[in-house]
Amino acid sequence: MKEKKLIIIDSNSVIHRAFHALPPLSTKSGERVNVVYGFLLVLFRAIKDFQPDYIAAAFDLPKPTFRHAQFKEYKGKRPPTPADLSSQIPKVKEILGAFNIPIFEKEGFEADDIIGTIANQKNEAEVIILSGDLDSLQLVSSKVKIYFLRKGVKDTVLYDKDRVKEKYQGLDVFQVVDYKALRGDASDNIPGVRGIGEKTAIELILNFGSIENLYKEIEQDLEKSKEMSPRIKELLLSNKENAFLSKKLSQLELSVPISFDLKQCYWIDYNKEAAKQLLEKYEFFSLIPRLPGQEEKKPEIKNPTLF
Repeated sequence: MKEKKLIIIDSNSVIHRAFHALPPLSTKSGERVNVVYGFLLVLFRAIKDFQPDYIAAAFDLPKPTFRHAQFKEYKGKRPPTPADLSSQIPKVKEILGAFNIPIFEKEGFEADDIIGTIANQKNEAEVIILSGDLDSLQLVSSKVKIYFLRKGVKDTVLYDKDRVKEKYQGLDVFQVVDYKALRGDASDNIPGVRGIGEKTAIELILNFGSIENLYKEIEQDLEKSKEMSPRIKELLLSNKENAFLSKKLSQLELSVPISFDLKQCYWIDYNKEAAKQLLEKYEFFSLIPRLPGQEEKKPEIKNPTLF
C-alpha cells in the first residue's frame, strides 16, 4: 500500500521568501498580491512533487513567544515587517481556506514549534515540511523530511538524514542544536559562543558529541580536552552561559497545546470552484489551469512565465 503523505507548511517562512523573491505584483485596482502568488507557486509545486493526502499550515503570531521570556533580545535585530507583506497574510489564509487546508497557530509559540508538535505525533503519514529556513532540520527522521526553498520560490532541495549529515559535514540530526549552541544564529539573534566559527563548531561537536559532554571534559580537565587550544578553551569557558542558552533557544518545543487530528487535514476534496474564484479575484489567471486536480484536463505548460 502506498504510504500516505502529510505536507506541513511553514507559512511565515514561505511568505517571507515569496515577498523577497518576486517583484511587487498588484491587481488592476492596485492591491498588492505578490506574496499570495509566490505562496501558491510553492504550494502547487509541492503538491505536484509529493501528491500529498493531507496538508496543514502553521503560522507565527505577532506577540512574543516563550523564547523572548528566556532571552529578551531573541530576534531583536530583525527589521519591522513591511506593510506590503503583513497586509497579504490574511489573503494567504483566505487561499488556504479555499483549499481546505487547516491553519494552526498558538500564542506564545512559533510556527516551528507547532510543526515539530505535529511531526512528532504518531501519524500514519510520512511528513514533508515545506519551509524557507533551516530551523526544522532537527526534526528530520526516517518519517520526516524538509522540502527547503534554497533560493527564491523555485530552487528547492529535499533534506533527509543523509543530506543533513552532508550539510553539517558529518553531524547527525540530533546534533544540529549543539552546533547552533556554539555557532549561534544571526537571523534569530541567538548568541552562540563569540569567536567560534562554523568549522570549529562542527569539529567540537564531532569530537565531543554534545555541548554537555564538551563542557564536562573541559571542566574536569579530561584527556580529550587537553588537546584543545588554550584560546578555544577560554572562549568556551567564558561563554558557557550563552552556549547553553543558545541550545535552549534553538530546540523546538514538541508539545505545543494544540488540537490536531490528521483527518481534518485531508484536503483532496477541496472546493475547486471556490479556489478558482479566488484566483480570478486576485487576477492569477495563469494559475487556474494549474489548480491541483485539473492537470489532467489541460497539458502542462513548460517553462511558464511568472505572470
